[in-house]
Amino acid sequence: MKVKNKQCIRNLSFKQFKFSRNRNIVAAFAIALTTILFTSLFTIAVSINDGFQQYNFRQCGGWNHGTFKYLTEEQFNELKTDSLIKEWGMRRFVGMPKEIPFNKSHVEIGYSDANQAHFMYCDPIKGRLPKEGTNEAATDTKVLQLLGIKPELGKQFTVTFDVDGHTVTETFTLCGWWEYDEAIIANHILIPQSRAEKIYSEVGLIPGYAKDGMTGTWNLDVMFKNSININKNIKQVLHNHGYQNEKKADNYISTGENWGYSSSQFFENADPVTLMGIIAIISIIIFTGYLIIYNVFQISVVNDIRFYGLLKTIGTTPKQIKKIIIYQAMMICIIGIPVGLVVGWFIGSALTPIIISQLDSIINTVSINPVIFIASTLFALFTVIISCRRPGKIAAKVSPIEAVKYTEVNNIRKKSKKSRGKVSLTSMAMSNLGRNKGKTIITILSLSLAVILLNFTVIFTKSFNMDKYLSNFVATDFIVADSSYFQSEGFFDTDASLDTDSIDDISSLDGITGKGKVYGKTSPIYQFITEDYYRKFNSSWLSSDEIKTNLKNKQKTSDGMLVDKAQLYGMDSFILDQLKVHSGDITKLRDSNKKYIAAVYMEDDYNKLIPESNWAKLGDTVKLRYVDELEYYNPDTGEIYTDDVNLDEVPKWRERAKKYRDVEYTVAAIVTIPSALDYRYYGSNEFVLNSDNFIQDSGTDNVMYYTFNSTDKSNTEIEKFLSDYTKNQHPELDYESKESYKSEFESFRSMFVIRGGTLCFIVGVVGILNFFNAVLTSILSRKREFAMLQSVGMTGKQLRKMLIYEGIYYVIGTGFASIIITIIIGPFIGSSMENMLWFFTYNFTIIPIILLLVIFMILGLIIPIIIYHFVSKATIVERLRESE
Repeated sequence: MKVKNKQCIRNLSFKQFKFSRNRNIVAAFAIALTTILFTSLFTIAVSINDGFQQYNFRQCGGWNHGTFKYLTEEQFNELKTDSLIKEWGMRRFVGMPKEIPFNKSHVEIGYSDANQAHFMYCDPIKGRLPKEGTNEAATDTKVLQLLGIKPELGKQFTVTFDVDGHTVTETFTLCGWWEYDEAIIANHILIPQSRAEKIYSEVGLIPGYAKDGMTGTWNLDVMFKNSININKNIKQVLHNHGYQNEKKADNYISTGENWGYSSSQFFENADPVTLMGIIAIISIIIFTGYLIIYNVFQISVVNDIRFYGLLKTIGTTPKQIKKIIIYQAMMICIIGIPVGLVVGWFIGSALTPIIISQLDSIINTVSINPVIFIASTLFALFTVIISCRRPGKIAAKVSPIEAVKYTEVNNIRKKSKKSRGKVSLTSMAMSNLGRNKGKTIITILSLSLAVILLNFTVIFTKSFNMDKYLSNFVATDFIVADSSYFQSEGFFDTDASLDTDSIDDISSLDGITGKGKVYGKTSPIYQFITEDYYRKFNSSWLSSDEIKTNLKNKQKTSDGMLVDKAQLYGMDSFILDQLKVHSGDITKLRDSNKKYIAAVYMEDDYNKLIPESNWAKLGDTVKLRYVDELEYYNPDTGEIYTDDVNLDEVPKWRERAKKYRDVEYTVAAIVTIPSALDYRYYGSNEFVLNSDNFIQDSGTDNVMYYTFNSTDKSNTEIEKFLSDYTKNQHPELDYESKESYKSEFESFRSMFVIRGGTLCFIVGVVGILNFFNAVLTSILSRKREFAMLQSVGMTGKQLRKMLIYEGIYYVIGTGFASIIITIIIGPFIGSSMENMLWFFTYNFTIIPIILLLVIFMILGLIIPIIIYHFVSKATIVERLRESE
């Protein structure tokens, strides 16, 4: 028979809640602390994610969800009306200035409407965007600084720039500007669409027929309803209008997805390992909250156990008793959670700038995303509910008779044992911990969690191998080249070569211990490969139709080999020594009297050779064709075009060698080149010769870069010299140094130190508070017991010593648990990380455990004394009279 007693249960819960005022304060504090834990962590995590996204958006060029590229005007007008698109902006590229003072900056000149300018962070803080039919332009303060122009409205400035191969000089009137943002890769000079159209007309450019395929076309940047499944939405918009972005067919439209959105990247790329990692992190967070609240509600049940026993005598069911506890917990949540949300957000917002200041690639921002507060509330409620389960079961199972006799939860139904050994304070302390094994284990686990997390954070960051990291990016202390080499915006040519005078100036510096030049290819060089290899080599970035078309138009030898372009280096002996040799003998290349060559292969992120990155094997003969003169012809008719024919006006043409020299070499070594020392673009098989053979065989001596090592003492002075030399004396030059990569490495490592340290700090505080709770619970629940011991002769000093021993045993248990767990799971985690991070080398240590245990040992001595001091203020008689 069902009885309507919900209101009665609620009344009992409310009255018990009002009666247990002290318990409510402690429980509310525990729930607030748990909510603070969640809110501060979520605030930091979401703020870092927001900052990371903002940085990514600037790297991408804007915060729009996606882009439809290189459209005709008809396609633009058609796609922008799609129902999936919430907001759109239009962009048309005109050109780029490349000469001084813009040689070290990426500056784009073009038209963008107001929405597009907003997407690209180009909102003028002074003035406005340019009006149609005028010569106005808006730009950022960095461009104005490069031009030597003060940001004043109405100022005129002149820029010379390239428009699809045509040099154009234009004068604009400044109508607005915005602050330069270092995180943004591209600077912009925005002009009216009417001015863009006029420039196209002046150079004879027809939109859609530019050499580069993009100048003058319409670009549609869009925002969808949300950032989830951006790629799917892009494809759906194309499908709705009969287009696709998979293959370059007649209905192909090029698209771009903003990879800066974390949510989109997660939903599109989430794998089981990532999901398991997220679940593990969430579990740890919930477990830490559980450790805080569980002991508090256990204290509550201990103190109220007789009350629950009396309720059972009048017919209250176990289920109803559990509900009473849950109702009280929810009432305490109404107090604790709001306080925790507010305090937690302020703590998180205070810690976030400190953490972000140590990180690269993060924009400093503090998020007020509602997700922070919703998630924190749900996590706190869930944690409270699971924390109440066991105390609720204890209260529900206890019988009225057991409740009257109850002194400590685990004493129920437990037979007493006679001690046969000598009783001492240490044995009594050990016995006390054993009386409630569950509470003891929970406390040790709580403390161990903080210790283990800190130890693994230290192990993780100590295992970042700087030598491994640097070996993938830089091989020497300094590298100097034309600024275009570092911009990676075009192919190396004669104009980008390093002059002899600059090399002599730098070579004369004190402290240089080794130096060398690398010569780059500035004339056509061909290799001979099989059709099968060509397919494998190009399958990663060309469609099958494109490969088929290219093969049809490729020149072939009489034996069926394809004539394909090759990339060649000429290296001094010093730089040959910097290459990573996988097999063979690189020293053979030093002999200029013999024709030896090194085949360059690429590696993946785990230092494994990519087999298809070159066809030449050790000992193979490589024939290279050095071209002295080219001829241009029609691949369909075979007609050869003379020098007076403008190839821009020819619909289809190909090039081939007219005069050439073939030279054969023997592969002496298989090597990889550090990314800082290569061409910084890729598209052909690469080979290395010594400098003398390169100059002799190619007939060119253009220096791509000059690189050198120096003593530690001279590094600072050389850095200062190069900074001034490339800025003031030779602004067309630029440089990179090993120190910049070291700083990048340290910043990367500090990111994990800060994040891990923050988590350890929060969990450590949880552990200490739980330790405090455990000692407090033990002392409060045994007040009468302590009074009885003192009444039969135990002194207060002996009692304090016994409590201190209990604290020490907690710390010893924590130490053993932490070391054992670290030893067991450490190698597995280390092995996994070595597979995930190519610059990781597992480095075991337990020093952080020892240091943290010293701190816990001090707390183990102090906390029991402080708590007992307040408890002992009541007289022995008063404590004996207490019924709880």
